[in-house]
Amino acid sequence: MSREQHADPGPPHASGGPGSLDGPDDPAGPDDPDGRGAPVGRRLVLGMVGLGALGLAAGPRLQSGFDAVLGSAATKDPTGLTGLLPGGGGFRYYSVTSSVPERGPADYRLTVDGLVERPATYSLDALRGLPQTRVVRDVQCVTGWRVPGTPFEGVPLSRLLDAAGVRPEARAIRFTCFDGTYTESLTLPQARREDVLVALKMQDKPLSHAHGGPVRLYVAPMYFYKSAKWLSGITLTEDVKPGYWEELGYDVDAWVGKSNGRQDAPTV
Repeated sequence: MSREQHADPGPPHASGGPGSLDGPDDPAGPDDPDGRGAPVGRRLVLGMVGLGALGLAAGPRLQSGFDAVLGSAATKDPTGLTGLLPGGGGFRYYSVTSSVPERGPADYRLTVDGLVERPATYSLDALRGLPQTRVVRDVQCVTGWRVPGTPFEGVPLSRLLDAAGVRPEARAIRFTCFDGTYTESLTLPQARREDVLVALKMQDKPLSHAHGGPVRLYVAPMYFYKSAKWLSGITLTEDVKPGYWEELGYDVDAWVGKSNGRQDAPTV
Protein backbone atom coordinates (compact mmCIF):
# COMPACT_ATOMS: atom_id res chain seq x y z
CA MET A 1 0.00 0.00 0.00
CA SER A 2 1.19 3.49 -0.69
CA ARG A 3 0.65 6.47 1.53
CA GLU A 4 0.27 10.20 1.34
CA GLN A 5 1.35 12.47 4.09
CA HIS A 6 2.07 16.16 4.23
CA ALA A 7 4.09 15.07 1.51
CA ASP A 8 6.53 12.25 2.20
CA PRO A 9 7.97 10.46 5.25
CA GLY A 10 10.62 11.40 7.75
CA PRO A 11 14.22 12.16 6.96
CA PRO A 12 16.43 9.60 5.18
CA HIS A 13 18.63 9.12 8.24
CA ALA A 14 15.75 8.39 10.59
CA SER A 15 15.46 4.94 12.09
CA GLY A 16 12.55 3.20 13.73
CA GLY A 17 9.01 4.43 14.26
CA PRO A 18 6.52 5.78 11.75
CA GLY A 19 8.75 8.68 10.74
CA SER A 20 11.32 6.35 9.16
CA LEU A 21 8.68 4.77 6.94
CA ASP A 22 5.99 6.93 5.40
CA GLY A 23 4.22 7.97 8.52
CA PRO A 24 3.98 11.30 10.28
CA ASP A 25 7.23 12.90 11.37
CA ASP A 26 5.91 13.41 14.89
CA PRO A 27 2.94 11.10 15.49
CA ALA A 28 2.76 12.19 19.09
CA GLY A 29 2.18 15.83 18.16
CA PRO A 30 3.22 18.98 20.00
CA ASP A 31 1.52 17.92 23.23
CA ASP A 32 3.80 14.89 23.56
CA PRO A 33 7.34 16.29 23.42
CA ASP A 34 9.03 13.05 24.41
CA GLY A 35 7.63 11.39 21.29
CA ARG A 36 6.14 8.39 23.05
CA GLY A 37 2.55 9.00 21.99
CA ALA A 38 -0.56 7.84 23.74
CA PRO A 39 -0.77 4.18 24.82
CA VAL A 40 -3.04 2.19 22.51
CA GLY A 41 -4.57 -1.18 23.26
CA ARG A 42 -4.21 -4.30 21.12
CA ARG A 43 -7.97 -4.50 20.62
CA LEU A 44 -8.04 -1.03 19.09
CA VAL A 45 -5.22 -1.86 16.68
CA LEU A 46 -6.88 -5.10 15.58
CA GLY A 47 -10.23 -3.39 15.27
CA MET A 48 -8.82 -0.64 13.05
CA VAL A 49 -7.05 -3.10 10.77
CA GLY A 50 -10.20 -5.19 10.57
CA LEU A 51 -12.22 -2.15 9.63
CA GLY A 52 -9.79 -1.34 6.86
CA ALA A 53 -10.06 -4.87 5.49
CA LEU A 54 -13.85 -4.63 5.58
CA GLY A 55 -13.72 -1.41 3.59
CA LEU A 56 -11.62 -3.05 0.88
CA ALA A 57 -13.83 -6.12 0.69
CA ALA A 58 -17.12 -4.25 0.57
CA GLY A 59 -16.59 -2.53 -2.75
CA PRO A 60 -15.89 0.96 -4.11
CA ARG A 61 -18.94 2.73 -2.68
CA LEU A 62 -18.30 1.70 0.92
CA GLN A 63 -14.56 2.21 0.45
CA SER A 64 -15.18 5.76 -0.74
CA GLY A 65 -17.13 6.56 2.42
CA PHE A 66 -14.51 4.83 4.52
CA ASP A 67 -11.76 6.93 2.91
CA ALA A 68 -13.60 10.12 3.81
CA VAL A 69 -13.91 9.06 7.45
CA LEU A 70 -10.31 7.84 7.57
CA GLY A 71 -8.97 11.00 6.01
CA SER A 72 -10.79 13.17 8.53
CA ALA A 73 -9.66 11.02 11.44
CA ALA A 74 -6.04 10.84 10.30
CA THR A 75 -5.54 14.59 10.29
CA LYS A 76 -6.56 14.61 13.97
CA ASP A 77 -4.81 11.38 14.98
CA PRO A 78 -1.81 11.93 17.31
CA THR A 79 -1.03 8.19 17.43
CA GLY A 80 -0.38 7.64 13.74
CA LEU A 81 -2.44 4.43 13.87
CA THR A 82 -4.66 5.49 11.02
CA GLY A 83 -1.59 4.91 8.87
CA LEU A 84 -2.20 1.18 9.34
CA LEU A 85 -5.40 1.44 7.32
CA PRO A 86 -5.60 1.41 3.52
CA GLY A 87 -6.89 4.56 1.90
CA GLY A 88 -8.38 5.04 -1.55
CA GLY A 89 -6.53 5.66 -4.78
CA GLY A 90 -3.28 4.18 -3.45
CA PHE A 91 -2.79 6.88 -0.82
CA ARG A 92 -2.80 7.03 2.94
CA TYR A 93 -3.34 10.17 4.95
CA TYR A 94 -0.78 11.94 7.13
CA SER A 95 0.17 15.31 8.50
CA VAL A 96 3.25 16.53 10.37
CA THR A 97 0.96 18.13 12.96
CA SER A 98 -1.52 16.53 15.33
CA SER A 99 -4.47 18.31 13.69
CA VAL A 100 -5.20 20.61 10.76
CA PRO A 101 -8.16 23.02 10.61
CA GLU A 102 -10.47 22.66 7.63
CA ARG A 103 -11.01 25.61 5.31
CA GLY A 104 -13.42 26.21 2.48
CA PRO A 105 -14.80 28.97 0.23
CA ALA A 106 -15.75 31.16 3.16
CA ASP A 107 -12.35 31.29 4.87
CA TYR A 108 -9.67 29.97 2.50
CA ARG A 109 -7.10 32.53 1.33
CA LEU A 110 -3.86 32.20 -0.65
CA THR A 111 -1.39 35.07 -0.47
CA VAL A 112 1.31 35.90 -3.02
CA ASP A 113 3.86 38.30 -1.56
CA GLY A 114 7.54 38.94 -0.91
CA LEU A 115 9.64 40.24 -3.80
CA VAL A 116 6.74 41.07 -6.09
CA GLU A 117 5.37 44.32 -7.53
CA ARG A 118 1.71 43.46 -6.89
CA PRO A 119 1.05 41.35 -3.78
CA ALA A 120 -2.27 39.55 -4.00
CA THR A 121 -4.67 37.49 -1.96
CA TYR A 122 -6.87 34.90 -3.67
CA SER A 123 -10.07 33.38 -2.38
CA LEU A 124 -10.98 29.83 -3.36
CA ASP A 125 -13.61 31.13 -5.79
CA ALA A 126 -11.04 33.45 -7.39
CA LEU A 127 -8.64 30.55 -7.98
CA ARG A 128 -11.45 28.44 -9.43
CA GLY A 129 -12.26 31.28 -11.82
CA LEU A 130 -8.79 31.28 -13.39
CA PRO A 131 -7.87 29.09 -16.41
CA GLN A 132 -7.05 25.58 -15.23
CA THR A 133 -4.44 23.08 -16.44
CA ARG A 134 -4.71 19.28 -16.07
CA VAL A 135 -1.55 17.20 -15.61
CA VAL A 136 -1.53 13.39 -15.43
CA ARG A 137 1.67 11.86 -14.03
CA ASP A 138 2.77 9.20 -11.61
CA VAL A 139 3.09 10.29 -7.98
CA GLN A 140 6.38 9.07 -6.51
CA CYS A 141 7.18 9.00 -2.80
CA VAL A 142 10.81 9.15 -1.78
CA THR A 143 10.37 5.93 0.23
CA GLY A 144 9.48 3.99 -2.90
CA TRP A 145 5.72 3.80 -3.29
CA ARG A 146 4.21 5.06 -6.52
CA VAL A 147 0.67 5.87 -7.65
CA PRO A 148 0.53 5.71 -11.45
CA GLY A 149 -1.39 8.06 -13.72
CA THR A 150 -2.72 10.48 -11.11
CA PRO A 151 -4.53 13.53 -12.54
CA PHE A 152 -4.05 16.93 -10.89
CA GLU A 153 -5.78 20.08 -12.06
CA GLY A 154 -5.27 23.69 -11.08
CA VAL A 155 -3.74 27.05 -11.87
CA PRO A 156 -0.21 27.00 -13.26
CA LEU A 157 2.00 28.60 -10.63
CA SER A 158 3.64 30.67 -13.37
CA ARG A 159 0.31 32.42 -13.99
CA LEU A 160 0.14 33.67 -10.41
CA LEU A 161 3.78 34.75 -10.57
CA ASP A 162 3.20 36.72 -13.75
CA ALA A 163 0.13 38.40 -12.24
CA ALA A 164 2.17 39.42 -9.18
CA GLY A 165 5.10 40.82 -11.17
CA VAL A 166 8.23 39.11 -9.90
CA ARG A 167 10.99 41.57 -9.02
CA PRO A 168 14.45 41.09 -10.61
CA GLU A 169 16.15 40.14 -7.35
CA ALA A 170 13.76 37.25 -6.70
CA ARG A 171 15.31 33.84 -7.38
CA ALA A 172 13.24 31.45 -5.30
CA ILE A 173 9.87 30.82 -3.65
CA ARG A 174 8.96 29.80 -0.11
CA PHE A 175 5.62 28.02 0.34
CA THR A 176 3.74 28.00 3.64
CA CYS A 177 0.71 26.03 4.70
CA PHE A 178 -2.27 26.60 6.98
CA ASP A 179 -1.37 23.66 9.18
CA GLY A 180 1.05 26.20 10.68
CA THR A 181 4.10 23.98 10.32
CA TYR A 182 4.91 22.72 6.84
CA THR A 183 7.04 24.70 4.38
CA GLU A 184 8.56 24.03 0.97
CA SER A 185 10.68 25.80 -1.62
CA LEU A 186 11.45 25.95 -5.32
CA THR A 187 13.82 27.97 -7.43
CA LEU A 188 12.13 30.42 -9.79
CA PRO A 189 12.94 28.37 -12.93
CA GLN A 190 11.53 25.25 -11.26
CA ALA A 191 8.37 27.09 -10.25
CA ARG A 192 7.77 28.33 -13.80
CA ARG A 193 7.57 24.83 -15.27
CA GLU A 194 4.27 23.98 -16.96
CA ASP A 195 3.82 20.93 -14.72
CA VAL A 196 3.92 22.87 -11.43
CA LEU A 197 0.41 23.73 -10.30
CA VAL A 198 -1.52 25.39 -7.54
CA ALA A 199 -3.83 22.40 -7.55
CA LEU A 200 -7.55 22.42 -6.76
CA LYS A 201 -8.41 18.93 -7.99
CA MET A 202 -6.87 15.47 -7.71
CA GLN A 203 -8.17 12.37 -9.50
CA ASP A 204 -10.73 14.66 -11.18
CA LYS A 205 -12.38 15.61 -7.89
CA PRO A 206 -12.01 18.69 -5.69
CA LEU A 207 -9.13 18.21 -3.30
CA SER A 208 -10.39 16.81 -0.02
CA HIS A 209 -9.07 18.12 3.26
CA ALA A 210 -7.12 14.89 3.86
CA HIS A 211 -5.40 15.25 0.49
CA GLY A 212 -4.33 18.82 1.28
CA GLY A 213 -7.41 20.68 0.10
CA PRO A 214 -8.88 22.90 -0.77
CA VAL A 215 -5.58 23.93 -2.42
CA ARG A 216 -2.16 22.30 -2.52
CA LEU A 217 1.05 22.66 -4.45
CA TYR A 218 1.74 20.01 -7.09
CA VAL A 219 5.27 19.60 -8.46
CA ALA A 220 4.99 16.78 -11.00
CA PRO A 221 8.68 15.98 -11.67
CA MET A 222 9.77 15.93 -8.03
CA TYR A 223 9.26 13.58 -5.09
CA PHE A 224 5.91 14.11 -3.45
CA TYR A 225 7.20 15.88 -0.35
CA LYS A 226 7.64 18.93 -2.59
CA SER A 227 3.87 19.03 -3.26
CA ALA A 228 2.92 20.82 -0.07
CA LYS A 229 -0.59 20.26 1.26
CA TRP A 230 -2.93 22.97 2.66
CA LEU A 231 -1.16 25.70 0.73
CA SER A 232 -1.68 29.21 2.10
CA GLY A 233 1.34 31.33 1.13
CA ILE A 234 3.62 31.90 -1.87
CA THR A 235 6.50 34.21 -0.96
CA LEU A 236 9.17 35.30 -3.44
CA THR A 237 12.64 35.37 -1.89
CA GLU A 238 16.22 36.12 -2.91
CA ASP A 239 17.48 32.65 -2.03
CA VAL A 240 16.10 29.15 -1.52
CA LYS A 241 15.02 28.48 2.04
CA PRO A 242 14.98 24.72 2.71
CA GLY A 243 11.57 23.29 3.54
CA TYR A 244 10.34 21.18 6.43
CA TRP A 245 11.78 17.80 5.38
CA GLU A 246 14.84 19.38 3.80
CA GLU A 247 15.82 20.81 7.18
CA LEU A 248 15.77 17.17 8.33
CA GLY A 249 17.94 15.76 5.56
CA TYR A 250 15.98 15.51 2.31
CA ASP A 251 17.36 17.01 -0.90
CA VAL A 252 16.21 20.53 -1.76
CA ASP A 253 16.24 19.72 -5.48
CA ALA A 254 14.06 16.63 -5.40
CA TRP A 255 13.93 15.40 -9.00
CA VAL A 256 12.48 11.90 -9.15
CA GLY A 257 15.25 9.40 -9.81
CA LYS A 258 18.02 11.99 -9.55
CA SER A 259 18.02 12.89 -5.86
CA ASN A 260 17.84 11.49 -2.33
CA GLY A 261 20.05 8.57 -3.36
CA ARG A 262 17.21 6.96 -5.35
CA GLN A 263 16.99 5.72 -8.93
CA ASP A 264 13.23 5.71 -9.53
CA ALA A 265 11.93 6.14 -13.06
CA PRO A 266 11.22 9.83 -13.71
CA THR A 267 7.59 10.93 -13.52
CA VAL A 268 7.93 13.04 -16.70
